[in-house]
Amino acid sequence: MNETQNVTRILKRLEAGDTFAAEELPPLMYDELRRIASENLAKEELG
Repeated sequence: MNETQNVTRILKRLEAGDTFAAEELPPLMYDELRRIASENLAKEELG
């Protein structure tokens, strides 16, 4: 299962009332935000 599918699955669980699912979301989001930030910083260093 890829990251997008994981996030979608967690959001559906939250929507269904599973409050424990909320604990799974931040680590996935953090990893993705770090990846995006790293790519953006690399582009700034080049340009």
